[in-house]
Amino acid sequence: MPHLIVPFATAVSEAGRHAAGTLQLPHLERLLAHWTPHADIGRDEHSLSAPHELVLAHALGWPAADGLLPLAAHAARRDGLDTGTRAVGLLTPVHLHLGTEQISLADPDTLALDAADARALFDALQPLFADAGFDLRPASGGHWYLLHDSLATLPTASLDRVVGRNIDPWLPDAHSGRAWRRLQSEAQMLLYTHEVNTRREAQGLPSVNSLWLSGTGAAPPAAGHVEVPQFDERLRAPALAEDWAAWADAWRQLDAGPIAQWFEQHSGTLTLAGERRARSWTPARPSPWQRLKAAWPHGRGALASVLETL
Repeated sequence: MPHLIVPFATAVSEAGRHAAGTLQLPHLERLLAHWTPHADIGRDEHSLSAPHELVLAHALGWPAADGLLPLAAHAARRDGLDTGTRAVGLLTPVHLHLGTEQISLADPDTLALDAADARALFDALQPLFADAGFDLRPASGGHWYLLHDSLATLPTASLDRVVGRNIDPWLPDAHSGRAWRRLQSEAQMLLYTHEVNTRREAQGLPSVNSLWLSGTGAAPPAAGHVEVPQFDERLRAPALAEDWAAWADAWRQLDAGPIAQWFEQHSGTLTLAGERRARSWTPARPSPWQRLKAAWPHGRGALASVLETL
């Protein structure tokens, strides 16, 4: 049956929690009142893997090892890239912002790196990785694939955990990630003087000054006939930018569109994922009392309490 996952359904920041508490989402409120909730997935906001990624792993039957969900290998397979049984990581060109007290990672989507510049950077970096025994492959969507056996056991933090935050707590372990951190440093030196960045800086654009590794893990078994969940990611960008007015607008659009359709179809699974946990709901045969309740309007209390726990 179809499965819809909604990441960034709420946030742990004070401003995000306040915005969540003011939401009026009538279709979602009705769905939560009449569908059956299931056990939460996830632990807290400090895990390397985001709750929505853990839900995907559970749906596809992967072991839920924090920071070792084979998301890159899964994406490579869907892109038609034959990686065999090799471990894969997702390598993303990023801009690191040096502040007075910390180094933070800007949302890669804001780089607006065009295909020609991305290819020029890829061509410059590929020999560096090849010399170290790593296989760098092109990919779609502003990412590249990195293949190496060591990535099967190197936990890495999801980009969705790191954007807008101090990168230090999210870096790979200094011991197990020694080879990667050395390569990352060498790549940063190469990027610093690359003509693409020289031109971007002259145009007032952020430079591509580093790379972020994520989605590492051993290649998963073929999914067979398992239906891959759908993601609605319209809440992601405003949540990461902490633009809570835009986030609330996106929630209202989601409620009026996909959520309303999901409730009317009365089939499938809906998962809401926050920064700490994710919870799923499936349709239940309504009792006479539930059918009576359906005729009455629902307040925000149930919705607010659900979002507060995610």
